[in-house]
Amino acid sequence: MIKNGWMNVKRWTQINNFPIRYKLISHFLLISILPIFCLALLVSWTVERVMEEQVNDNTIQLIDKVNETFEFYISNLQSHTYMIANDDDVQLFLANTEDDPSDVSDTRYQIQRFLRDFTAVSSEVAGIMVVNHQGEYISNELYAPSIMDLTEASWYQEAVDNKGIFKIIGRPDGRRLTSIVDYKNDDIVTVVRAIIDPFTEEVQGVVLIDLKLRVIAETVKDVTLGKSGYLMVVDENGKNIYQPTQPIIEHIPIKWIGEEQSGDFSKTINGEKIQFIYQRSPFVNWVTIGVFPADETVFGLREINFYLVVFIFIIMLFGIPVSYFLSHSISKPIVQLMSFMRKAESGNFQVRYKEKRDDEVGLLGRSFNAMLAKINELMHLTERQERQKRDAEFRSLQANINPHFLYNTLDTIQWMARKQKANDVAEVVDSLAKLFRIGLSKGRDVITLKEEIEHIESYLKIQKTRYRDKLNYKINVEDSVQNLPVLKFILQPIIENAIYHGIKERRGPGHILIDARQVEQRIVITISDDGQGMSNAQLLEMREALAQSISRTEKPEETRDKKGYGMLNVQARIQLTHGLQYGISLESKERSGTTVTILLPLIKEPDPEKE
Repeated sequence: MIKNGWMNVKRWTQINNFPIRYKLISHFLLISILPIFCLALLVSWTVERVMEEQVNDNTIQLIDKVNETFEFYISNLQSHTYMIANDDDVQLFLANTEDDPSDVSDTRYQIQRFLRDFTAVSSEVAGIMVVNHQGEYISNELYAPSIMDLTEASWYQEAVDNKGIFKIIGRPDGRRLTSIVDYKNDDIVTVVRAIIDPFTEEVQGVVLIDLKLRVIAETVKDVTLGKSGYLMVVDENGKNIYQPTQPIIEHIPIKWIGEEQSGDFSKTINGEKIQFIYQRSPFVNWVTIGVFPADETVFGLREINFYLVVFIFIIMLFGIPVSYFLSHSISKPIVQLMSFMRKAESGNFQVRYKEKRDDEVGLLGRSFNAMLAKINELMHLTERQERQKRDAEFRSLQANINPHFLYNTLDTIQWMARKQKANDVAEVVDSLAKLFRIGLSKGRDVITLKEEIEHIESYLKIQKTRYRDKLNYKINVEDSVQNLPVLKFILQPIIENAIYHGIKERRGPGHILIDARQVEQRIVITISDDGQGMSNAQLLEMREALAQSISRTEKPEETRDKKGYGMLNVQARIQLTHGLQYGISLESKERSGTTVTILLPLIKEPDPEKE
């Protein structure tokens, strides 16, 4: 029982054993739902990749715009430092060569007016201070404690260390400078530049300019990434230049950013995945960073995935019933035809497929009907042939009885003729008896060539008695072929044609030559006469008849009374037995005679029918 259960499981696990309906359902589902499902995955993956690339590209473009704004403002401040350093009054102040206090006061006043012009034109400037190498300073809005030596301040030293190159310090820390507007250190960004004497290369002083941080804030704060994302700016040391009031992360370590000019990375902060996209400004050396939750970038993707899932569900909702309906419409006529075949297999050949269809199943059904009709016809034919065979066997039995009686009667006549000294009559009767004896051949279809020649010789003796000197014959047979098997009655029809259509029609005596020999692996028998012969038209007609001998002899009622029927019968028997490469060839010329050549295979093994 377990073995049978295992065999059933194994049978159903093989796909070839599935019913065709299930195969069709599986096929329809595979070609409809599976490609759509794969397409949905491909679309989702592609959209996610494209959206991610677009978000990154858009963020980089926003950062580019912000960096361009930074660079514009910083570039202006750099230009301001050059203009201030090259002013004549500022040069006098830095050189400190004025001895007259009134001149010093006037110079200071001119410098302050000059610096106020910058703050008036450039609203982003919070304050400007010029400090000489002795620690004295002039400013329009900035003040320092009197006890403080500005040359010792960290920003002054950084400017000196930068050797006259413009430097951005960033958000100052602990510089102890105050402003009229009371800007705090967190509200400004400081830039400095040391003024170097071009001849002595000594530091003459430092120009300091404060940039209002609100300028940067106004540039950055209006940029939003997603719903809660933002931009922030840090300097090259990772200190915050700007960030919103409620940032996702307070401080970004500079090691996260690395040395690359731009890039992106993600971190998990408080259980939430945060995406960072940054770009470094080569001029300002600040890093602008876009910060936003990663989930916000895939919000649109989730909506697309939702619609894809709904679409797949709808396809499945309609695809499964449609697949079932189509598979049923295809498999139903096949199953019906299969049931008819089972009935026919059980012996009911009267069943017929009656559904009217023009597809392959309909063609198969009509072929099935035609097959059953053909089977019925063949069965009736077989029954008729069986009856004919029994009748033929009965007639054959009668035919065998009559020739035996006739042969015995001829033998008695021959004995009586010899007793009465009628030798010529005895010889004819003896030839006729041999003719009948060899014709019987114990029912065999194959005899030796020697027996076939004896049969022909008896026939010629009888004909010689009738035609006397008009008929002359000669027989030459090689010893090597005398005992070889050949079909019975292949020479008599040909010799009969030679006598009645050749010798009989000519004037004077005629001659027939029979020659049999072995040529390679074949037996070649030649029957030649010097009779009337045939015209070209008759020869062509006879050759064409020989070429179609098999088909013509299948309808004996149409050809039996025609000239050459016996020869056609011999041709058909030889070719049906040995093949189309053997048989009779014919040569003839009018009033010159006819030559018939019979080609037979060389069979050395004894024929089973002979035994």
